[in-house]
Amino acid sequence: MARADFATVQSAPIPLAPDALAGGASLGLGLAARPNADDESGSGGEVPSSAWRVRADAWEFLGYAVKQLSAAARPLAGALPQEVRRLLPLLESLEMYWASPGQQYVMELRRILEAGEYPEALSLIEPVARRVAGHNQHAQEPAQDPEREADRVDEPTESRKRFEVLVIDDVSSADREALQTELLSQRRPADAFNYELVFVPSFEDAIVAVLLNPDIQACVLRPGFVPKSRQRMSRDVRSFLDRFLGKSLPQRPLDRILSLAEKLAQLRPELDLYLVAGVGIEELAGSLTRQFRRIFRRQDGLELHLSLLAGIAERYEAPFFHAVQQYSRRPAGVFHALPVSRGGSVIHSKWINDLGEFYGLNLLLAETSATSGGLDSLLDPHGSLKQAQKLAARAFGAQKTLFVTNGTSTANKIVHQSILAPGDVVLVDRNCHKSHHYALMLAGAQVSYLDAYPLNDFSFYGAVPLESIKRMLLDYRRAGRLHEVKMLALTNCTFDGIVYDVERVMEECLAIKPDLVFLWDEAWFAFAGFHHIYRRRTAMASARSLEAKFADPAYARRHAAQLRDLAAAGGAADGQAGGEPDDGGPGSGVGHVSVELLLKTRLLPDPAKARLRVYSTQSTHKTLTSLRQGSMIHIHDQDFGQLNEESFREAYMTHTSTSPNYQILAFLDMGRRQVEFEGYELVQRQADLAVSIAQAVARHPLLKKYFRVLGTRDLIPAQYRETSRQMPLRDGLAAMSEAWEQDEFVVDPSRLTLHIGLTGVDGDTFKHDYLMDKYGIQVNKTSRNSVLFMTNIGTSRSAVAYLVEVLVKLAETFEDEQSGLSGLGQRTRRARIAALTSTPPPLPDFSRFAERFRKDPETPDGNMRAAYFESYKAGSCEYFSAAEIARRVAAGEEMVSASFVTPYPPGFPVLVPGQVITEEILAFMSALDTREIHGFDAELGFRVLTGKPSGELASRQKPA
Repeated sequence: MARADFATVQSAPIPLAPDALAGGASLGLGLAARPNADDESGSGGEVPSSAWRVRADAWEFLGYAVKQLSAAARPLAGALPQEVRRLLPLLESLEMYWASPGQQYVMELRRILEAGEYPEALSLIEPVARRVAGHNQHAQEPAQDPEREADRVDEPTESRKRFEVLVIDDVSSADREALQTELLSQRRPADAFNYELVFVPSFEDAIVAVLLNPDIQACVLRPGFVPKSRQRMSRDVRSFLDRFLGKSLPQRPLDRILSLAEKLAQLRPELDLYLVAGVGIEELAGSLTRQFRRIFRRQDGLELHLSLLAGIAERYEAPFFHAVQQYSRRPAGVFHALPVSRGGSVIHSKWINDLGEFYGLNLLLAETSATSGGLDSLLDPHGSLKQAQKLAARAFGAQKTLFVTNGTSTANKIVHQSILAPGDVVLVDRNCHKSHHYALMLAGAQVSYLDAYPLNDFSFYGAVPLESIKRMLLDYRRAGRLHEVKMLALTNCTFDGIVYDVERVMEECLAIKPDLVFLWDEAWFAFAGFHHIYRRRTAMASARSLEAKFADPAYARRHAAQLRDLAAAGGAADGQAGGEPDDGGPGSGVGHVSVELLLKTRLLPDPAKARLRVYSTQSTHKTLTSLRQGSMIHIHDQDFGQLNEESFREAYMTHTSTSPNYQILAFLDMGRRQVEFEGYELVQRQADLAVSIAQAVARHPLLKKYFRVLGTRDLIPAQYRETSRQMPLRDGLAAMSEAWEQDEFVVDPSRLTLHIGLTGVDGDTFKHDYLMDKYGIQVNKTSRNSVLFMTNIGTSRSAVAYLVEVLVKLAETFEDEQSGLSGLGQRTRRARIAALTSTPPPLPDFSRFAERFRKDPETPDGNMRAAYFESYKAGSCEYFSAAEIARRVAAGEEMVSASFVTPYPPGFPVLVPGQVITEEILAFMSALDTREIHGFDAELGFRVLTGKPSGELASRQKPA
């Protein structure tokens, strides 16, 4: 870090990573190590998403250093004063992008320190350090200038939420002071919110500010801002800016304003954008309404102030939560269901009054079956719930959002039933959640399973390659059945954190089947819509992006050019590849072109034919703030009103309880409010803390002896990615952005798969006996040699430190156990490690449906419902041991599963009704080390269909 005196802020790069304080040596645990004063290179992974931690650590460390100076009998020479001098340039660089305490505050602090007034300096540092660290969030904010503290409105602020407003204009100090005075003078005691202004002079500084400062909730653009920053940026920040902004910025002021508004909305769409122009705003207004919430003249200070507050108030509104809150405060007489309502059956009970003491009176007062008096009906919302769902749709970027109170399992069933009729073909990831399999069985769909690429060394699957999806669609095209294919259902992200390129998958599939419906199970990805890099791989953002592309005339020209190129290459490709061209069949988006050529081409759909019908189901409770089972369905369906509105309503009625839990609904409403204000900040922290864990494991000499965090090169084969970084976010925001833009699959950095094979302990035992029973560490998924850790928006730095501490203790335990083993014990231990680190039996792909449950031998889909209900007939099923089945399969007998068999983990059915049992499946089942297998009885064995096919099925069976 530069040692120059900071009379200005141009003399040091912006250091933004955890390692900026530690010279690359920090493990991200507690306070960082000594700052490296000579590091001006931006090396060590300077990442904008880590600025929150650098800033907090810098203020805390500065407070510690100055406290030592203040307590000394005489000024200390050497290390501490030098440490203080090293921290001040860092804080001046960062605080340029915060209103509070702000850069002027740090410069004044520097003056006080240089004067040796350490107690006074400490009194300025400590409240800032507490607030920046996350404590006392609603305390009075320090002013940018300490001398102006007395000028604040004399109003208690504990109940007021606070935000910051970014003003983008290259103005003089006097003009800045005048604007700040004008706006802050508009404050009134009745204002619901407080705000402070932070000023930046350039386009680039505005981008950096909204990246670094999550307190910014609104931006005011003024025409005077310049394109380039005068700050010295770290390499990663500069690389990100160059990639995000392109090689040059618009030169015309109006174009530059529009471009900046677009980029700010791309980074953080929740921000309220305002334009303050000098002249001609009447002409500007008509062309800028899409980009800006409102346009003002410079003289409209009061209106701007009121608009800033009104914009925040709109997001702050939580209509259903407020309705429940108000209901709980009113007196009521209950002459209906629910004795627990108002605490009636609990508070005065002689035996269960401790229930009320534990949960509190508010919960009981808010519990009701009423749908009036400000409350609403989930099945027929007209008031507060309807408005809450509209606000959720806005927040998650959907056309329509519905709340679900019994989990994403139910959300999946609703969507499947609303779209599918018996006989419709569905392409679905075989490894998806069991709710999809049961929903498809209930719907009577013809199920065509897609296989994900296997990760045999770690005993779990990745995701389904796009080539496999396209090939399956083209197989149905060749068989003349493409018109029967209705839906593609995939899990994004997977349990293990593999993330699809959602936009590309939909774009290429629509080129083959223009009316294909997409269901993206985002049960573990609800948080992703609130970070600019994650967001582009969500279903709703991808649907909006494709909609914009399809509306662009240039896209239609690109599509027409591609068709000409394919037609020109088609004949040669057919001859070379042995393809079987046809006319595409009913509903096809491609014509006389070979399969192999289509597989190699990044296909573009015809924008005049393609229909965007996209559904996303999210477990809000898994990754955002909600009680368990709180979920949402997000819809972007251009044909919803014409094709699906009525059937969706019926499906929703079918699966939704008439007694929904109001507390879950209230949490969904408040969870939405939270992410619209602080989702960006929380997601950044979530990912950054996960990287801290991975770095700790990689750097600690004892941890890396027994553990390894699996990265991109472990989890995504090379053919599915163009980049090669093991953990892109560890290398910087620019590196992560590059991978997420280019690679077919990426790994969610907040999911850490810890390989534990060298411990000699299998995953299930490690989860229960070591993590949970000994230390209270909760994890969900394991494989035979791995454990999955997930950070979330509630993960704290203390929790991360505790996890690393536990892993170190466990490693020490393994070290002690190993040193005390006899020769026989050592051999036994080596054998266990060999079993966990050698390649096990390959993960089984879906075998096939028995012929009597298939429509034809050319396509793989099967009627799972027919197989499921065949097992209801007396004498149609029998239990067989694994050994007996293996003997019969080896003898050539076809053994057909009568039920779903689902090991936990991994949590997907290894067998479904109607599926043929193979030797590979039996080998995989025998190698499982999990304690929980649904649908399998260890004493009785597998349930197998033994009856002859019914007359109906036999008549449909076709000869091979």
